Amino acid sequence: LLDMHKKHSTIDSSEKKKINILELAAGPARHTITALREHSTVVDSCTAVDLCSNMVEYSCGIADEELGDKDVGGIRDRFHYVLDDMRTIGKSESSVLQHGSFDSAWILLGSMQHLTTNDDVIDCFSSTSLLLKEGGILTIELPHPRETFTMVECTRNSWEVPLEDANGKEYGELKIIWGDDDDNFDPIRQVRDFTVAMDLIVSEDMKVENPDLQSVREVVPLRLFTYQEIDALSRITGFEVVELFGALSDEVNVNSEDEAFRLVCVLRKI
Repeated sequence: LLDMHKKHSTIDSSEKKKINILELAAGPARHTITALREHSTVVDSCTAVDLCSNMVEYSCGIADEELGDKDVGGIRDRFHYVLDDMRTIGKSESSVLQHGSFDSAWILLGSMQHLTTNDDVIDCFSSTSLLLKEGGILTIELPHPRETFTMVECTRNSWEVPLEDANGKEYGELKIIWGDDDDNFDPIRQVRDFTVAMDLIVSEDMKVENPDLQSVREVVPLRLFTYQEIDALSRITGFEVVELFGALSDEVNVNSEDEAFRLVCVLRKI
């Protein structure tokens, strides 16, 4: 992400050597926290934005652990989290973010899929454009368009998270499934109703405080994008596509049938 900014940004480098990063629909904001922790000589500040207050609180806890205490002069005071909507944050009169204050913006892990209409995307892009400097970079990570046209092969992600007590002893695991073979797909809207499932499995001697939350199922409508749409929506909101990749790696060609599993679009504000 930082390499793509360095390669494609046309912001006058003499204006400011360090960059300010904006991560939209950031969730736990691990990308921006890691960028600040590992590249503090390049990154000046990171600002995360999300609509979920619980996620903001959770992410700030991660930042406290990984970036240090705000009161000891570390880099923690260079990480900020704003509770707001990525479609309107740049246009809102009450927004705490100033126009033209960011060098690079990120919408990662398919978060833009929650914008299921063109109006939503246009609002998001135009809002982000206001917050970016001219020549700034917007990087978007989405599922590969191959999934749109071969729905029977749509990616079904699943993983397990081991659970440990305060002494480091494992007492169970959290199983997470994202997507199901029977999920409905609307070809007109290009929206798939993704099933999200979480199952908490604990040892027999452990008591579950809230049994109703031990197994959770929810359906989340997500839009599947094509590159042509990203290109068109970018043009009408003041961006241009400058490079594509098949993963968050400049070594993965977007057309690779073996390696490409994401659509990563690098846009530049013009």
